[in-house]
Amino acid sequence: MNELLHLVADPAAWAALVTLIVMEVVLGIDNLVFISILSNKLPPEHRQRVRRIGISLALVMRLVLLSTIAFIVGLTAPVFDLGLTGPLSHGEPSFETAFSWRDLILIAGGLFLIWKATKEIHHAVDPNADEAAPDVKTAAISNVGGAIFQIILLDIVFSIDSILTAVGMTDHLPIMIAAVVVAVTVMLLAADPLGNFINDNPTVVMLALGFLLMIGAVLIAEGFGVHVPKGYIYAAMAFSAGVEGLNMLSRKKRARKD
Repeated sequence: MNELLHLVADPAAWAALVTLIVMEVVLGIDNLVFISILSNKLPPEHRQRVRRIGISLALVMRLVLLSTIAFIVGLTAPVFDLGLTGPLSHGEPSFETAFSWRDLILIAGGLFLIWKATKEIHHAVDPNADEAAPDVKTAAISNVGGAIFQIILLDIVFSIDSILTAVGMTDHLPIMIAAVVVAVTVMLLAADPLGNFINDNPTVVMLALGFLLMIGAVLIAEGFGVHVPKGYIYAAMAFSAGVEGLNMLSRKKRARKD
């Protein structure tokens, strides 16, 4: 209790909390885009429930991982080394060969994102590629279960990345918990508006799938020890979203003239 009172009275703790909340919200955007795309493939009556379940699972996973911080920090310790060296530059290898569990999880998550985004792009380009299921109700239940399962897989990846970011920014567990709860609450509030916006604007779906491809590639790069500054990634996403916003305004103006 004394520790909490000390943190409340510490301006540095509040600064760390605000910074961490912003970081967690930014990291949660990737997760939210994936959940929105998956939920929009379901019948309308299931979409909100799946979004709520996906985001709630994200919160649960983050809180569980926070309770095992020592284990999470241990995920960054190398578990094996390929013992290879790439072309040398100034005496340093051009890529890392020691892999931790975090690296392996990031690589697996990146590959999954690339596979999923590629599959969704193929479906968007050729919607007749999938055969229609004869039993609509059974197919809907199956799709809901499949969507939740895929959300769980990506929640694990994004949760570990989120918690490692929190551990790297502060040593105070209450600050981490508060930041995670606030960030996930923001995700929960933004889930339906974002999902509906993506569903109502088909061209945004392709843009979001492009984001997932990029995020998947970044996760794989991070897994291989190649650090890609997040600022570049989100700047590119913001620029692309801005261009798409101008295209949408242009289409609306043309539609009004017609």
